[in-house]
Amino acid sequence: MPERRPEIPKLFISKFTVDYEAPFKRHLNRLEVEIGREDYRHLQRVELMAEHPTEDQFAAMEEITGRLLKTTQNNYNRDLLQKLGIRVYLDSAHYSVYYRLADRVLRFVASWREQTLSRFFGNVPTSETGWHRCISPADFEARFLPDHAGGVLLLRRKGERDPALPLLTASHGPYDPHTLDVALFFMRAGKGDAAVINLGFSGREPLTDENLEKLKEWGIPLNPSNIDVIYPYVNAKGHPLCYKLEEEFGRYVKILGGQAPELAIDIHGCVGTRSNDYRLIVGLGGFPPYPSPTELGEVMENGGVIHIRPGPRLRRGLAILRDLSEEIYVQFCSAPHQGYQFALLGGLQMLGRTFDPHREVKSLLTGEERTFLPAEDLRWLPGASANAHQRLEARKLNPQAQCLHVEIPTAVRRRIALKMRELAITDSLDASIL
Repeated sequence: MPERRPEIPKLFISKFTVDYEAPFKRHLNRLEVEIGREDYRHLQRVELMAEHPTEDQFAAMEEITGRLLKTTQNNYNRDLLQKLGIRVYLDSAHYSVYYRLADRVLRFVASWREQTLSRFFGNVPTSETGWHRCISPADFEARFLPDHAGGVLLLRRKGERDPALPLLTASHGPYDPHTLDVALFFMRAGKGDAAVINLGFSGREPLTDENLEKLKEWGIPLNPSNIDVIYPYVNAKGHPLCYKLEEEFGRYVKILGGQAPELAIDIHGCVGTRSNDYRLIVGLGGFPPYPSPTELGEVMENGGVIHIRPGPRLRRGLAILRDLSEEIYVQFCSAPHQGYQFALLGGLQMLGRTFDPHREVKSLLTGEERTFLPAEDLRWLPGASANAHQRLEARKLNPQAQCLHVEIPTAVRRRIALKMRELAITDSLDASIL
């Protein structure tokens, strides 16, 4: 009997707006914009410079033209840069990118990064800052660490910290809108001890229509599907920049000071399988070193149904995530062909099943790493390899460390961002009364 084709969620059977007369078609990795309605307008802006940088100023920057042409995933953009003779420069201190043509220069400004740094420091630092008191949350300190990919923001609670509280990480700060808001939400509620936020782009952020229209007007109609021909996805050695928070986990923990964390919550954003999807997905590992069910807590099995009573660290992390949603699912692999899918019950018990991911996990979009479980109509976590990096580094510091990779749907992140804005208004009113 032929295998029945999995029913793709209606959300992903989308009539994309495609202009067939344009020199390109929008690629499907604009899913976040076309389907998820993610808002990337705040991420960056493009400017046509009235005054060009001098030769000395360009010489002080890093020319990244060759790196971008070699590594871009988009042949149209590669051909366009070569046809127009565009040379690309990175001013890493300010994290600005310059497109240099014979008669003009364009500058791409990382607006979200500037706004975030100004929020915590009152300006946009270009060098290591040391620890500064935060304006909000008032009982926290902030520190900026520069690098060649936008830098990193560290936040920690002042005074003696509680090692039982989680270290929060936002590995794709700009790419996953409102993950910074989620981290601050936990910290403000006393459910996070410290946070590490990536301020650099991962190269996959799509261009907004506003920026695209400007570029078309200036004769540089980039394909909007990603910006890996603007901000590089890999470093000069060809290694992905988006793994820096996981791979340098130990370094950031050392700078934060205090005891090694017992619990880490890595915050990501995803598009669910329906427009009103409020289901959180918690990944505990999909690549070696594989976790086993017995590491996670007390395991019982009856008739193919698996019940896990989480251990103290995992239970603590899942309880914190309850503040975001009542619907939480936990996923992991214990071997390449051994996957686990659990629903989190009211008492924080996990009830689920095991299966072969190679047989049951299906792709939402052809050619994309957008996978889901048709039986549950639920996303299956992509990017679990990054979680493996974090688990490896965390356990070098604390062999018992528990790392949770959390994918938060758009609707949940928007709700938290709105809540944080309401709290900011309340804080402002309280301060004016005083």
